[in-house]
Amino acid sequence: MQAFTPTNGLSVDVEDWFQVGAFEDVIERGSWDQLTDRVERNCDAILQMFADADVHATFFTLGWVAQRHPDLMRRIAGEGHELASHGWDHARVFRLGREAFEQDIERSKKTLEDIAGVRVTGYRAPSFSIDQRTPWAYMTLAEQGFEYSSSVAPVAHDHYGWRDAPRFAFRPLPWSDLVEVPVTTATFAGRRLAAGGGGFFRVLPYGFSRWAIRQVIRREGRPAVFYFHPWEIDPEQPRVAGASARSRFRHYTNLDCMADKLRQLIDEFQWGRMDVLAAREAARAVTLAA
Repeated sequence: MQAFTPTNGLSVDVEDWFQVGAFEDVIERGSWDQLTDRVERNCDAILQMFADADVHATFFTLGWVAQRHPDLMRRIAGEGHELASHGWDHARVFRLGREAFEQDIERSKKTLEDIAGVRVTGYRAPSFSIDQRTPWAYMTLAEQGFEYSSSVAPVAHDHYGWRDAPRFAFRPLPWSDLVEVPVTTATFAGRRLAAGGGGFFRVLPYGFSRWAIRQVIRREGRPAVFYFHPWEIDPEQPRVAGASARSRFRHYTNLDCMADKLRQLIDEFQWGRMDVLAAREAARAVTLAA
């Protein structure tokens, strides 16, 4: 009997090179419009990569980017990919507070829907910034009509992480159908390891990601959730002066080989949109205790 192979969730966090968390204390938001915009060219390359592989994915997109690149938003939706929210301008949820968060996601959702003419039902918090400090965030998402979130990294990390969150799909609210689908982690010697993409995928050997995804699929019987950013396939992007050595290492390492690694990953595993994955996982999502 052939083993069941789940369709994994493939996602792109659409932000430009100057909007990343690693540089948030170095590059002022007020300067963004004066910086070199590279997000559209990089997204076009990603769309071509996905078309070549005949896969569809979810593009968690900043409202700030969507407002400046409406044609790109329509191309994403028109090619069969899911357009979802990444907030307005990459402000972390735990720094916004409830009222500002409400305004942020409402503005982003409306902008995406008005531009692309599609319904936006998915959300990913910038820098996976929904955690134990923001119990109100899920209530706000549910009230604004979101059906799922993929905003939790269930690990300990210096920039983000909700270490004790469930590793797989869960319902954060007992009264709502909203589902949280955390980014993938693997386990080794009793420890959780971040294994869902981004810098970990780019910096570490490809074999680590292969091992981690196979572990989740074969041992846990669950789909993997993978993400990356458009700037990660762009080795020619500008270099940021004033950033720490750690931030520069995390941001610039292996940019020149990221696209080839992505092609290998897409070819080796089965991928699809996050909304489809969330709907499928909802049936076995655990509900957090009140």
